[in-house]
Amino acid sequence: MNLKYLKTLSIIALTAFSLSFISCKENKGRDSKIVQKENDRTTSDSLFFKLSLAQWSLHFPIENKELDPMDFAKKASEMGFDGIEYVTGFYAEEIKNAKNPDAKMKQVLDTLKARSEKYEVKNLLLMIDGEGDLAMNDLVSRNKAVENHKKWVDAAQYLGCHSIRVNLFGSDSPEEWKNNSIDALTKLSKYASKKGINVLVENHGYLSSNADLLVEVIQEVNMENCGTLPDFGNFCLKRERGERWNTKCVEEFPKYEGVKKMMPYAKAVSAKSYTFDENGNEDLIDYKKMLQIVKNAGYKGYIGVEFEGEEITAEKGIMATKDLLIKAGSEL
Repeated sequence: MNLKYLKTLSIIALTAFSLSFISCKENKGRDSKIVQKENDRTTSDSLFFKLSLAQWSLHFPIENKELDPMDFAKKASEMGFDGIEYVTGFYAEEIKNAKNPDAKMKQVLDTLKARSEKYEVKNLLLMIDGEGDLAMNDLVSRNKAVENHKKWVDAAQYLGCHSIRVNLFGSDSPEEWKNNSIDALTKLSKYASKKGINVLVENHGYLSSNADLLVEVIQEVNMENCGTLPDFGNFCLKRERGERWNTKCVEEFPKYEGVKKMMPYAKAVSAKSYTFDENGNEDLIDYKKMLQIVKNAGYKGYIGVEFEGEEITAEKGIMATKDLLIKAGSEL
């Protein structure tokens, strides 16, 4: 074997080794992400519920322009979630102000759908805000609010969601609020039923956080696709100076009792969190107690992580909530 042939063989061997080394190095990152995601799914599969991410958890980075709301699916996937819950408010203003709102809506929905498919996450529901109060006394205003919500019913159907989440803000009179809510929910639920979409009411402050009244409304509507979205933390009935948000709560409906009463009509659940102690437990909410209530109701769907704290970053709060749900759920 001559020297020139040996040199050729050496070069070929060295090149093959280098390419193999580079390939291993490139794949290592991808493999670790795949393993992590599989580990997350394995852990979640051992629970009685599945985990989703509510977009509101990321409202600070979105509002601060650190995160594009169009990248929600990507972000959720990176954090180990396979289900997502959108906040329509992060898209509504841009759509409304466009020269052609219908075309803009289609563009937004096409992009969101494509990215959810790319990152293999399920679109679960749309949380609707800012489209008018459904419990208003004025019939014209109430009907306008119902009409405003219909485009999001269509959007939910297109994205493959199972539900929209609505608020019942309006009258402060319990009897008026009930009648108004029944009227609006019946109209909206009839429309949504034709699209295969559920209309869910969240306890979101004021009379909507009175679980007794809310259950009466759902029972009166009496439609299969009209239900509730119990939130672990939104049970404030009255705030200082009568404000809707951002002031101290002065009257609250008992949270565990509230979730228990809402669960028979629940088609989604929201795990609210604010701050955590040194053991990773939520400071204000006993997650194990809450999850036992959810489990006793026979619920086996998604529980959405909805971190609202300000003391730690959104990502840390989301992961702390996710870890707590897995820990508490595994102990039941």
